[in-house]
Amino acid sequence: MTDSSGFDSGFDVVIDSLTAVFLIVGALMSLGAGIGLIRFPDLMSRMHAATKPQVLGLFLVLAAIGLQMRTWWVWPILLVAWIFQLLTVPVAAHMVGRAGYRTKHLHPELLSADELEAVVQRAAEAKGTEALREGSKHTGGTGNK
Repeated sequence: MTDSSGFDSGFDVVIDSLTAVFLIVGALMSLGAGIGLIRFPDLMSRMHAATKPQVLGLFLVLAAIGLQMRTWWVWPILLVAWIFQLLTVPVAAHMVGRAGYRTKHLHPELLSADELEAVVQRAAEAKGTEALREGSKHTGGTGNK
C-alpha cells in the first residue's frame, strides 16, 4: 500500500529497473559466452569464454531473481546455486584444459607462454625410465635358470 508521498511505488520502480538491468546484462554475458564457444579458434580460448562470462552472467540473473522476489528466504538458495557454479566451473575448465593439452587439442602458436611443457616432458621421461626398468626386470629374470 502506498502512502501519499509515493515512496513505495518509487522504490518499486527502482527495484524493477535494477532487475531489468541485471537481467539484460546477465543475458548478454551468457550470450557472449555462447558466441565465444562457437567463434573462438581453439580449446583454451573457448574454455575461457565458457567460464568467465557465464559465471558472472549467472550471478546477475540470480541477483535479478532475488531482487524481483522481494523476500529474504530466496537469497540463501540463490547464493548456494551461485557458489556451486563458482566452485564447479573452474574445476571443470581446468580438467578440460588439461585433457585438451595432453591430447594436443590446442594451437601452440596462440599461447603466449607454455608453462606446462616442462612438466609434461619430465613426466614423459620419468614414465619412459620406469617402463624401461620394468621391462628389464621381466626380461632379465626369465632366462637365468
